[in-house]
Amino acid sequence: MSDTLVIIPTYNEIENIQAILKAVFSQDKSFDVLVVDDNSPDGTAEEISVLQKEYTGKLHLLERNKKNGLGAAYIAGFKWALQHPYKYIFEMDADFSHNPSDLIRLYNSCAHDGSDIAVGSRYVKGITVVNWPLSRILLSYGASRYVRLITGMKVKDSTAGFICYKRKVLESINLDKVKFVGYAFQIEMKFKAYKKGFKIVEIPVIFKDRIKGKSKMSGGIISEAIFGVISLKLKSLFAKS
Repeated sequence: MSDTLVIIPTYNEIENIQAILKAVFSQDKSFDVLVVDDNSPDGTAEEISVLQKEYTGKLHLLERNKKNGLGAAYIAGFKWALQHPYKYIFEMDADFSHNPSDLIRLYNSCAHDGSDIAVGSRYVKGITVVNWPLSRILLSYGASRYVRLITGMKVKDSTAGFICYKRKVLESINLDKVKFVGYAFQIEMKFKAYKKGFKIVEIPVIFKDRIKGKSKMSGGIISEAIFGVISLKLKSLFAKS
């Protein structure tokens, strides 16, 4: 067993899943992978079951009954990870927007350089996003600026979903009380860790928009992020996160 688990949530990722797993397992460091599938109608979970024979003991599958949001999928994955002796737990997308070769850079930040959380950041060195329309870049970058203003966090890419957590970070957060499911989930996790004094370091990465499959972005997810940040800040003023 590796000391590191990469959690990949999926919903209709049959076009990407085999290639992304091959890329993760081809890295110089050994990673285990947990795919959390939300009952994909395209057969993603069935494909994982087949691939488990190729990656025996390294590829794990957690199937959920329905599509219930990115945050809920990650929370289920975190709980699974904490039932096993992993020291480092990753969030990563299935669609190659996160480059698997960057996994080791984030791992080294936590394992060797003293970070508690390493964030693969699109905005720590300018804007390093490829193939996004300008409107989406402005929305994402603006959201991160907004979060910094409201929360006081210094994190430049608060909505980033390419992250390495030390185990102790996830153990310190009451995962049952994490409220949000979309962009705001990523903000909430970072904010809770920030309030507990954990060291969050941003590692510059190049983010590429998916080529295959469909984006899961929606207006509801954006609204949740905008109003959720204010809710997080207000609650933090009166109670421990």
